[in-house]
Amino acid sequence: MMAINRYRLNHLIRKGNRSAKLTGRLLSKVDKLLGSILFGNTLLNVAAAAVTNIVILRLFGTNDLAILFGTLAITFVLLVFSEIMPKVIAATYPERVALPSSYLLAPLITLFHPVVSVATGLVKGILRILRINIQTDQSKQKMTLEELRGLVLDAEHFMPRKHQKMLLNLVDLERTTVNDVMIPRNQIEALDIEADPAELRQQIITCHHTLLPVYTDAPNNIIGILHIKRILPLLLTEALDIAQLREILQEAYFVPSDTPLLKQLQQFQERHVRMGLVVDEYGELLGLVTLENILEEIVGDFTTQSPAQTGKFLRQDDGSLLLEGSSSLRDLNRKLGLHLPLGEAKTLNGLILEHLQDIPEAGTSLKIGNYPIEIIQTQDRAVKVARLFPAQPSPPLQRE
Repeated sequence: MMAINRYRLNHLIRKGNRSAKLTGRLLSKVDKLLGSILFGNTLLNVAAAAVTNIVILRLFGTNDLAILFGTLAITFVLLVFSEIMPKVIAATYPERVALPSSYLLAPLITLFHPVVSVATGLVKGILRILRINIQTDQSKQKMTLEELRGLVLDAEHFMPRKHQKMLLNLVDLERTTVNDVMIPRNQIEALDIEADPAELRQQIITCHHTLLPVYTDAPNNIIGILHIKRILPLLLTEALDIAQLREILQEAYFVPSDTPLLKQLQQFQERHVRMGLVVDEYGELLGLVTLENILEEIVGDFTTQSPAQTGKFLRQDDGSLLLEGSSSLRDLNRKLGLHLPLGEAKTLNGLILEHLQDIPEAGTSLKIGNYPIEIIQTQDRAVKVARLFPAQPSPPLQRE
């Protein structure tokens, strides 16, 4: 009864299984269930010992040696056939044993109710004096994210590996923020509405996205979002009309950088939008997050990527990797099976700068998380390209 899988039991209850419903009712009052089982078990053991003692006295009289051997024999029989063997069988097949046993235990609990009530009342009084709080209904206990994650990991034999990974990613959405998956500001393809109409026209025709942020004066000053399908009629004219372009712009949707991905997914669904501009606590633009970015965290990368988002790494003959400094640490860990530390830094460039506390020069080498890294190229106070070598095993601990 104690070893039965509660989630499997709840599933059977929802399906209407009568045995499962009865078992669930018994487990909802663990104190009465355990009290009745222990009372019946103790009663039978004492009765068996008393009957054995009577049989020995009638057969051998008050022979001390016979009483000793009789006591050892009944102890061994009870230990093997009343304790170890049935408990091992029940623990191995809890569902097969618990469900049918509930029909026997239910009337026994009713029969033993007076004695068990006095005993459990005494126990609760003592526990209350000792300030020990007990919860008899374990089905009301809440499950943490780590426990849920462990439950999914334990189910690897019951589902495909890909499905298990998707469930784990779904659990992690609660503690992953948009700041972890957003496209950085310097990688955003945006339109400058003050640019020459011919340049705007060419940029719109050659863009690789359906939605484009539109700004004026500075990339941080976003005035709206352009949906490419809405501007197609304007492209049929000889000159692009900027006034009409402003009229078809959609209102920009701004997202705080610390918003959990699961909450942001719900916000996208409620607002019927697919893209949000990520801002910090001061309102400064940090990047953008799309519905695809969140879905990729669950199901993995899509193949429909723009050329600017491909070619983030190049594997060398010596086993090293040439990586762009703007590469996301989460993407590198997921795609390449690395274990780079995740913290404040979100990109490889940020991780290197955080480790060195300085702007490195080309040729600088360092080691982060057992990974030797060589700076290949720097540009505009940032690491442009770095070479990452396979992780080196940690040296064995030396005993003094």
